[in-house]
Amino acid sequence: MIAIRELRKIYQVGHSEVRALDGVDIDIAANEYIAIMGPSGSGKSTLMNLIGCLDTPTSGSYELNGKRVSAMSDDDLARIRNAEIGFVFQTFNLLPRADVYHNVELPLVYAGMSASERARHVEEAVAAVQLTDRVRHRPNELSGGQRQRVAIARALVNRPSILLADEPTGNLDTRTSQEIMEIFDRLHTEGQTVILVTHEADIASHARRRIRLLDGRVEEDTSRAA
Repeated sequence: MIAIRELRKIYQVGHSEVRALDGVDIDIAANEYIAIMGPSGSGKSTLMNLIGCLDTPTSGSYELNGKRVSAMSDDDLARIRNAEIGFVFQTFNLLPRADVYHNVELPLVYAGMSASERARHVEEAVAAVQLTDRVRHRPNELSGGQRQRVAIARALVNRPSILLADEPTGNLDTRTSQEIMEIFDRLHTEGQTVILVTHEADIASHARRRIRLLDGRVEEDTSRAA
């Protein structure tokens, strides 16, 4: 599904050059469950942004489902993001004035899907995170865990190739974090490719494969049996 070769991202900060990524090689197959880890400044957020087509590399190649996205225009990247990648963020990023239904529906509106199709997709996504009874509630009427469930439903609604989660439990207590991770675990068993970016070992322990970055390079890439 993903083939990354010699990926580099270099930032110019004043007269200095910062190598956020410095020659990364990674292959990711469909239905993998991966945690990307590393200390602050290791490059994990930069790698997430590149995998998520939120940024472009300085050099190297990134192919997603056979398409070389590292060389695409911003418009093409936007189309890939909407069709192939579902994002879950630490801060939920929900529209405060919209209810659960309309928050989850938003990517489908951008995709130009008909209202009847949107309704079917939203119903399935909301059911997948067990929030059917909250569909007309606004974010301020929901707990933190419920808000993150809405964010997961929104990420799933386009049936993406990859579910990409950046510190998805960072704003949640321990018990709620466990409930959210149980959702990711279930989605993986149902066939979803899941990539987590986290600095927490207990969250990373849910993944089947851990990629640890240090100074913009892959320091460790290990897998465990299911």
